[in-house]
Amino acid sequence: MEAEGRVPGPPLPTPSPGGGGGAGAGAEADAEPPVGAPGSARGPLLAAAAEVLSLDDEEDDLEVFSKGTSLSEVNSFSPSMPISPSSMINQYKFEDEPELKDLFITVDDPESHITAIETFITYRVVTKTSRGEFDSSEYEVRRRYQDFLWLKSKLEEAHPTLIIPPLPEKFIMKGMVERFNDEFIETRRKALHKFLNRIADHPTLTFNEDFKIFLTAQAWELSSHKKQGPGLLSRMGQTVRAVASSVRGGVKNRPEMFTEMNDYMETFSQKINVLDKIAHRIYKEEREYFNEMKEYGPIHTLWSASEEDIADSLKGVASCIDKCCKATEKRMAGLSENLLPILHEYVLYSEILMGVLKRRDQIQGELDSKIDALANKKTEKDLCLATWESFLASQRVDLHVEEDSEDRP
Repeated sequence: MEAEGRVPGPPLPTPSPGGGGGAGAGAEADAEPPVGAPGSARGPLLAAAAEVLSLDDEEDDLEVFSKGTSLSEVNSFSPSMPISPSSMINQYKFEDEPELKDLFITVDDPESHITAIETFITYRVVTKTSRGEFDSSEYEVRRRYQDFLWLKSKLEEAHPTLIIPPLPEKFIMKGMVERFNDEFIETRRKALHKFLNRIADHPTLTFNEDFKIFLTAQAWELSSHKKQGPGLLSRMGQTVRAVASSVRGGVKNRPEMFTEMNDYMETFSQKINVLDKIAHRIYKEEREYFNEMKEYGPIHTLWSASEEDIADSLKGVASCIDKCCKATEKRMAGLSENLLPILHEYVLYSEILMGVLKRRDQIQGELDSKIDALANKKTEKDLCLATWESFLASQRVDLHVEEDSEDRP
């Protein structure tokens, strides 16, 4: 039933009594002309019925989207779905359609480097892409943690109001793992891998030129590119402006939305930091408890060898301790894998959001100061114009006085 194709046409033949009259049969019953009337008399009535059917079809189209049904739940082959080319369903994309990904990044193969000055770890960064702006489809470079820090700073500089994904801290889980052991290196590798892939999936950051250079340039090329950045004086100027902005205090005309957002983030940051500290304290106590129980089990087993009367009881205690050790170890693994990293990531994101809001305030502070300077310039200009006009008026008065004095006898 395509309503769009219906237009009033020539008189239609009378429908047979046994045939289905369609949706307009009831509407035509009261206005049915006597049998034998000319067919042309039914033309206007049938045209009106066609318009009624057209409205019914449009209501059916709208009804599909008026009952809380999401587009992803509607089957395009369902009989209740309108099949008209002008139907709304043809203008939407299903949510479950997979998006084409054209940039794949892997961080792996950590490698230790020992020099006379320092010891550091580099990671292999493998990039596979089908983007046209890349000269090749695959790249393999090695990067150290300082290079990741450089990339993050360049992204913040180029996009000061975007949320840049967090980097792992210089010492992850300080006090829980030692630097440069296998656990620390693997934890950092996973975090760096997540960092780069979050940038690659971001609709704006993924096309940043420094990000492309980070993925493709060799070590010496990246070092050369870093030296082309702003000089020391420029960086000092940026620091001075940031300090001056913080000294001036809050911005004068900050929108209420950002004020509420800043207050919420401060409260959230305090609470999530408390939760993070509590979670780390719980993990530390669980580890100490686990280490102590590991010693008690063998002690009870040795004790049972020298006490025949209570040997069975001591072995039972040793077995219980062993089960407690396994349960505690499983619980510790769940904390370290599922809770601690997530909580700490919330902490890092809250710091990033606070930084974004602070940079937004700095930008608005600079704008406010420029607006004030412009207003002062305008005031000075108006004052100069008023002074100049006053001077010209006084000159004209003096000229008239001189002319009057010359005209007198």
